Amino acid sequence: MPISNLPSANLKIAIIGAGPAGLGALITLSILPFVTATIYEKKDEVSEIGAGISIQPNTWRMLEHMGAAEVLQNSPFHRAADGHSTQHRNGRTGKLISAQFDSAGTPLAHHHARCHRGVLQSALRSRVDPERVKTAHRLTQITHLPSHRIHLAFANGVTDEVDLLIGADGIRSVVREVAFPEHRIAYTGRTSYRTLVRAQDVAVVKGMGNEKEAVAFWHAPGGRWAYTCNLSGGVFEITTMVREEAEGVERVSWGQDVAAEKMLEHFADFHKPVREVLKLAEKVQQYALFAGPRLPKVHSGAIALIGDASHPLSGAFGNGAGFALEDAYVVSQSLLWAHERNKAIPEALQLFDRVRSPHYERLYAILDGYGTKAKQLENPNLHLSFDEEVAVLVTSNWSGVNNWMHYYNVSLI
Repeated sequence: MPISNLPSANLKIAIIGAGPAGLGALITLSILPFVTATIYEKKDEVSEIGAGISIQPNTWRMLEHMGAAEVLQNSPFHRAADGHSTQHRNGRTGKLISAQFDSAGTPLAHHHARCHRGVLQSALRSRVDPERVKTAHRLTQITHLPSHRIHLAFANGVTDEVDLLIGADGIRSVVREVAFPEHRIAYTGRTSYRTLVRAQDVAVVKGMGNEKEAVAFWHAPGGRWAYTCNLSGGVFEITTMVREEAEGVERVSWGQDVAAEKMLEHFADFHKPVREVLKLAEKVQQYALFAGPRLPKVHSGAIALIGDASHPLSGAFGNGAGFALEDAYVVSQSLLWAHERNKAIPEALQLFDRVRSPHYERLYAILDGYGTKAKQLENPNLHLSFDEEVAVLVTSNWSGVNNWMHYYNVSLI
């Protein structure tokens, strides 16, 4: 039945968090005439911290569903001219080990791209009614009512009562803590450093050829790497991953300003041109990576979890935005399915779970495989050199065998 022919109703939904997951949920839910949805964001304004974000084929597909793809296509983003999605290089020598291409048959409009996180955020914001986004609303209390509705209280004194609560509030989700109080996340021992530098400064660094315009990983033993990419608009991105001990240091998952030397000390053994690019960093932000076990399901009662709130993975495979937008799409389609059949919210959320939980189970299995390989490489009897270990890591973890997730079409499920 076409959406326009659905009978009217008044399903009231609150979305916590105005990142890509929350904005995607508001866009898709706003299409449904029987839904009234509102985002509550704790920050004073809708903004996006960090550096770059990947737009994979599945992400482009979701953006088309949401009417935001055209806006993003007309914004600054980077797509490698040679057709490579990603180059994988030895961090010590700079030698190219492998290059992953988009799958044959992928439309050009869906080819992998990279942009500043704020560019994606702006494209999504262009598709929402700003009146439905309430900033400076920090959620402080969630109460399940006898009526099966949910009462919300915010630090500014505002309250609301809704039929469905959607937690889109990230890896440290407050909503998840209420839905699954026994679930815990912890620091993984891995930290990311991110910064943006001027592309014109990178252009004069000697010793780098087409890598200045490539999407490139520079690998080292232990899963340490540096990632470089021109984001267009005169901006060049640097993101790194390192291992750091947790003892005696408070770790936070959001961007914490640190001295550039804090990042540079991890890459003294790298290829000189890469070190020269890293030295361009002036403002660096540190992000400690937190993760937790897979949730038994992605809903509880009248609460649904989407984005990082639903899958506290230790890595997003460069597809975090795609996962979040897929979650948002499936929530809306599950509610539409239930509404057309005169079914209740719990049945809609069960359908949402049947689609998304198996997907995340499969992703967790990939990460378990990475962990197994890392432990194998820690065996001192292997006596692997820098170059040998990097070759094993790239071959086993970055071969492209798991790229199915980038082409997965949730709308066909």
